[in-house]
Amino acid sequence: MTTGAATLPHPDRSSALPWLIVACLGATWFIWGSTYLAIKWALVSFPPFFQMGTRFVAAGLLLGAWAAWRGARWPSRGEWLSAWVLGALMLGGGYGATALAQTSVSSGLVVAFIAVVPALVALMQLPYGVRPSRFELGGIALGLVGVTLLASGQGFSASLPGLLAVATACITWSLGTVWAMQGLPGGRQLSLAPGAAGYASQMLAGGVLLLLAAWVAGERPVLPPDTRSLLSWLYLVVAGSIIGFSAYMVLLQRSSPALASSYTFVNPVIGLVLGVTLGGELVSGLEWAAAGLATLGVVLLLMGRLR
Repeated sequence: MTTGAATLPHPDRSSALPWLIVACLGATWFIWGSTYLAIKWALVSFPPFFQMGTRFVAAGLLLGAWAAWRGARWPSRGEWLSAWVLGALMLGGGYGATALAQTSVSSGLVVAFIAVVPALVALMQLPYGVRPSRFELGGIALGLVGVTLLASGQGFSASLPGLLAVATACITWSLGTVWAMQGLPGGRQLSLAPGAAGYASQMLAGGVLLLLAAWVAGERPVLPPDTRSLLSWLYLVVAGSIIGFSAYMVLLQRSSPALASSYTFVNPVIGLVLGVTLGGELVSGLEWAAAGLATLGVVLLLMGRLR
């Protein structure tokens, strides 16, 4: 998925939802909802930082090669700097801490907690003068209530390191999202190369930083890898990174921040269902109710966007 814009401009808040936006929403809602269980399965052979680092380096090389084949230019020095900043926040912090959390917390609960992201994005955009609509505020409020109930459940209360890791992931991902859309404090814009070349540079930068973290942590993969772990890793490279992450960056360019973050209200249901049915995870009634409240938020978000 590519676009021709080198920067991430202010979103177009027109009333219609173009087919590209609908396709990108589907990718972030359904594909990303399934990646959390894939991360858990891949952890059997690939430790958290090593798994994420190799995943994004591989995806970045594939996407970059495709962009070069289509005649895309090489990113400039300033565009690479932007890629390193956004890659460190969104991939290094966001994905690295998410995988780390899943070593002690179930995949379903981790994805349900991430519903707090739209609220964090909205708060971080206040200094830029961006105010959410009433419908968006209602959706954010429901998400916060759901996450608060979730954090008090048995899953996170039994693992403080897991809670801290997923909270770190939410903060760094939200900050990267806001900086990608609004620029750095003081007005400097973070400009990626146009389209797929820009997304590839961000994946490569974040992947290298994650591999550095894996080296510092002394992580080593299990060789030969378990078959399910290897297939899960391949799924994360192609579906989760090349398709899903590129779709999210398109949404940051062409929609409102609340709509771009709406995946956090749909992913919990998909993540919980897959975790229970395929992953054998146990989820309490309170945690199901919390995920349900968070999911209702997407209805208000979409109502606000369509209005």
